[in-house]
Amino acid sequence: MDAMNELLPLLSYCALMSGTPGPNNMMLVASGAHHGYRRTVPAILGMVCGVATLTLAACLGLGALFVAWPALHAALKLAGTLYMLVLAWRLAGAQVALGRPPEQLGFARAALFQAVNPKSWIRAVTVASVFMPTQIGLLPGALLVSGLGAVVGFPCISMWALFGTGIGRFLSSPARRRAFNVIMAASLVLLALSLMR
Repeated sequence: MDAMNELLPLLSYCALMSGTPGPNNMMLVASGAHHGYRRTVPAILGMVCGVATLTLAACLGLGALFVAWPALHAALKLAGTLYMLVLAWRLAGAQVALGRPPEQLGFARAALFQAVNPKSWIRAVTVASVFMPTQIGLLPGALLVSGLGAVVGFPCISMWALFGTGIGRFLSSPARRRAFNVIMAASLVLLALSLMR
């Protein structure tokens, strides 16, 4: 029971970070709307694995680099913001003909995106600095919090892809798809700019 009480704040934090709007979830809504849930699963798995790997690295000491060199963190945030702006540009300019949906985000790209996703870094460094259990050793503790984060994250971000799939049913015309793409692109731009603060 004590172990569960100690893990409950970590589980709650991971659910909050996974379930709230962010770059990953906006991309999953767009992917779900255009490609459906089943074809979005590789991107979901890529995001979950990418965040887990990032969390593991932060727990094993990578997060300390950001404390020692704040400029490195600022550069990473800038790179992530620029990448999100490029994604927004591509989404806004995607072909709107019904037979030509935007490019699909696969496993590898979704996983690699976590390296420049500011929200994923915030999550990883916070888990490493606040929730990392010290009584079971560095590697077991890092594996535990990374694994639990992945288990909690999968259903939370899946909900966003399912939400997009539901929206996709209403995108029966090129004009609606175009409007949806522009709204999603604008959401990505706003998220990117908010994460730069």
